[in-house]
Amino acid sequence: MTSITASTAPTSLWHRLTRLGDREQVLAWLMLSPAVLFIVVLVGTPFLLALFYSLSNVTVGSTEMAFVGLSNFEAITANPTFWRSLGNTFLFTFVSQALVVVLAKVLAMALMKDFRGKWLVRLLVILPWVAPISLGSIGWLWIFDSIYSVLNWGLHQMGWLDPEARLFWLGREDLAMGSIITVHVWRMLPLATIILLAGLSAIPADLHDAAAIDGARFWRHLFQINLPLVMPIMLVAVLFGMVFTFTDMIVIFILTRGGPYDSTQMLASLAYFTGIDGGDLAEGAAISLFLFPLLVVVAVVMLSVAKRSEVT
Repeated sequence: MTSITASTAPTSLWHRLTRLGDREQVLAWLMLSPAVLFIVVLVGTPFLLALFYSLSNVTVGSTEMAFVGLSNFEAITANPTFWRSLGNTFLFTFVSQALVVVLAKVLAMALMKDFRGKWLVRLLVILPWVAPISLGSIGWLWIFDSIYSVLNWGLHQMGWLDPEARLFWLGREDLAMGSIITVHVWRMLPLATIILLAGLSAIPADLHDAAAIDGARFWRHLFQINLPLVMPIMLVAVLFGMVFTFTDMIVIFILTRGGPYDSTQMLASLAYFTGIDGGDLAEGAAISLFLFPLLVVVAVVMLSVAKRSEVT
């Protein structure tokens, strides 16, 4: 009797675990647990550490730390560089994302058509996202070089620029911002194109056929069928791009390092230069956390609008 009980115990335990895994609610949590663990360990822990640092006077190379409350936030709001960086961040984000959405929509609609060399065009579109951004930014650094710039050479050849003239793309305030926006659009365009291409592919072909039978031309088809059905996924793409643009600093770091005269300084780069290069970890953490409440509000609003715009 004892041997029978011992042999059936593992089978009974496995049967219970199997039945527990068949429950949708339990299975959903099991599937989500790796992602939740990843967010908690690699995102939540640094965030809580930055929040702790922002309320202290911690610096690089010092073992002393004291609680200072909101004095770091008061210090950064009294700094004119911070407000200029904040304005640059909004300008950089909104202009680049507007260009990304428009160009991605055009590319996605073009890639929906059948033509020769379509695979090559798709490869060229996805290439900027696959390539390391550090290498891509170094390539753009050569393109914008004041002496060896291919842009200056092209303008010389077309007669749009005097042969002896040189445009300092990264050395002039009015050109530097446009230059980094161009690089960022080049970087973010592939991902937005793929997202919108997936949304366009999900539109039933019957709707396109019905619109063609009704005599709907390009613009009517675009604004009455195409855009309304793709709007939810487009808003998600814009949200992802905005969060990524607000928090990324690789392009700024490689091309301009915030110059000239802080004309391309963003909050992400200012936080790095203040906390790491400058050694003031507390103030750098305060700068990095400044936009967190705003980004949360933007995320909630855009996801709510995307949910309401879904076509059932």
